[in-house]
Amino acid sequence: MNQETDVLVIGGGPAGLLAALSAARAGAGVILAEKNKETGRKLRITGKGRCNVTNIGDTRSFVRNYGGQGRFLYSAFSRFFNQDIRSLLDEAGVPTKEERGGRVFPVSDRALDVAAALEKLVADVGVKVIKNCRVQGLIIDDSEVSGALVYDPWDSSRISARAVIIATGGASYPLTGSTGDGYAWVKDAGHRVVDIKPALIPLVSPDPWVWGLSGLTLKNVGVSLWKTEADGDSTGIVKLDDLRGELLFAHFGVTGPVVLSMSRNLEIEEKGSAWISIDMKPALSHEVLDNRIVRDFQTHNRKLLAGGMIDLLPKAMIEPVIAQTGMDTGQRVSAVTKAQRQKLVETLKGLIVNISGTRPLEEALVTAGGVSLSEIDPKTMESKLVRGLYFAGEIMDIDGLTGGYNLQAAFSTGWVAGESAALSGADRGMLTI
Repeated sequence: MNQETDVLVIGGGPAGLLAALSAARAGAGVILAEKNKETGRKLRITGKGRCNVTNIGDTRSFVRNYGGQGRFLYSAFSRFFNQDIRSLLDEAGVPTKEERGGRVFPVSDRALDVAAALEKLVADVGVKVIKNCRVQGLIIDDSEVSGALVYDPWDSSRISARAVIIATGGASYPLTGSTGDGYAWVKDAGHRVVDIKPALIPLVSPDPWVWGLSGLTLKNVGVSLWKTEADGDSTGIVKLDDLRGELLFAHFGVTGPVVLSMSRNLEIEEKGSAWISIDMKPALSHEVLDNRIVRDFQTHNRKLLAGGMIDLLPKAMIEPVIAQTGMDTGQRVSAVTKAQRQKLVETLKGLIVNISGTRPLEEALVTAGGVSLSEIDPKTMESKLVRGLYFAGEIMDIDGLTGGYNLQAAFSTGWVAGESAALSGADRGMLTI
């Protein structure tokens, strides 16, 4: 069955829901087409089920967390920002709270509540949500969009619209519906899609001792990402990133906020290598740490080496650290030489974990790459190539660090796209405005 509307939003994630809400509040008739049986499927599992909605930082600090692409978001943030999404959620009965690092979560600590709140807001403004709706492609004529073709097992059908917003997400977590469908449509529309790759993704290590620590979390450690890089006939060592925070060992390697944040910088050359260096005591200088070890060894001078380090490290970390120093766990503390102690200090300030790559793209929290920002108007999110076509969220070539930045980008670009589509469509003779 063919249908007509003012604004068609394709994709019911955070960007799509905000786009639909914004367009409807601006007076447009809106259809939201969602391929799953429910909207907000990925939103329901984000933040380990708690949903890091946004961050309390100001605009400048936000922009810095998207790398070189962040400037694109200045206009969107000026129209819809962190306090706006918090107010919307509060309006829907989901108050939020601030936590360490400026992260904002629902007071209930339930991502499900955030998804339900956005669904309620969308329903309250009369958006028609069509679930299990599989869009096949866009309808474009003479560089202007007029709707989308929809899969119907019984008949060919279409949804006609004055404006179409693509909010289909990236290519990570395909079970939530983010299967990269939108990339093919925008390429067909003449847009350039920057090569996609995983961002915010765990790193894989070939080191068996790392796998054996699966489940262990190290808090407030310094982590540096390194790789070898060929320069002509010689090979150099390059530091790719340096962060401080929480790291988690897993059965395949390492993850946690610091690892996820630096993962997008990793590209291992065919004959190259990569590794992370963990500073177990980032607050202590080499000299201060050495003095600390001397005191511990004096306290435990009758014990074996492992026993002498019981106050210094989590128990599970002691043997891996000793192994990298080259010392014997059976050696007595009283027999440790100054040179060995210095080696121990160096190891504690730079424990090496070899890295062989990342987990598959499908497991990335966010996809890097997407529709080239140079072909999108940052003030409206409208395509510069196809009139009436808008973009929102992860489909675009912009991604941020952990801490609420990616969701806020989705909310802000979704809001702007929806409002712009409604107002621009009215200028072109919308159906219901």
